[in-house]
Amino acid sequence: MRILVLGATGYLGTHLAEHLRALPDARVLVGGRSPAADVTADLAADRPQDLAAALAEAAPDAVVNCAGATGGDAVTLAEVNARGPAVLCAALRDVAPEARLVHLGSAAEYGPAEPGVRVTESAPTRPAGPYGATKLAGTVAVTASGLDAVVLRVGNPVGPGAPPTGLPGRVAALLAASLADAGHGPEADLRLGDLSAHRDFVDVRDVARAARLAVTAEGPLPPVLNIGGGDARPVRELVRALADAAGFRGRIVEEATGGSARSAQVSWQCSDITAARAALGWTPAHTLDASAAALWAATGRRIRPAEGVPAR
Repeated sequence: MRILVLGATGYLGTHLAEHLRALPDARVLVGGRSPAADVTADLAADRPQDLAAALAEAAPDAVVNCAGATGGDAVTLAEVNARGPAVLCAALRDVAPEARLVHLGSAAEYGPAEPGVRVTESAPTRPAGPYGATKLAGTVAVTASGLDAVVLRVGNPVGPGAPPTGLPGRVAALLAASLADAGHGPEADLRLGDLSAHRDFVDVRDVARAARLAVTAEGPLPPVLNIGGGDARPVRELVRALADAAGFRGRIVEEATGGSARSAQVSWQCSDITAARAALGWTPAHTLDASAAALWAATGRRIRPAEGVPAR
């Protein structure tokens, strides 16, 4: 089985490619802008006919699209998250219409939810900002493509390798810097924004396993499947779990003015994962504490916060 992974060097893509390589008789092809990629592709800029030519040569049986932008201006988000999946679908229709397409979407596509309610795939989508809106546009492109395709609508991923551009990786980086600072150490204050928002955290390794199951599942799949932890947890629980894993004994100070705009707009987020269990036989296997411990073990004292990236 020839499986093309786009975005294989990113956070989710790295884990997913590793899971796919463990499949018997699978050949994983890496697609991206690097000259070292097996398939040269830039979904944000390629014309459909050029991408189609590259796909025809690769002849994939399945394509997994992990390429996506979580930050940047609205143009960048639209190019990568909305245009990219549309171009990919157009190219696949031309040269590999039988290939299974697994596209990674985001729970941010749902937008604000009612506290206490797990959101199903049929819930209205009301994204609160450009990121969620562009991810939703990508989902629409995939589900309307007529291909053998499924969108995995991923919650808030956490686990080893989390980048400092997201909350889990940012907090791990801040903890690493504090513990490495001789003037502060494990009893310093860690100042963050408001951590009261509830999020549906899911281990990155569980996301990778869900994608692997979606690639190999027989027969058509539902157009959208929620992939989350199935439970809403206060963000401060994740931060506390990371602090405990790091041996940090200082205070965690929540500053009301330091929270993100999205946390204020979306105070509760939780996905119903019943459909993924039925379609894929998938349920999350890692607890939040285990995810935090794995993230810290992969971070340790080796990194520093990204310059100019505020805590939240």
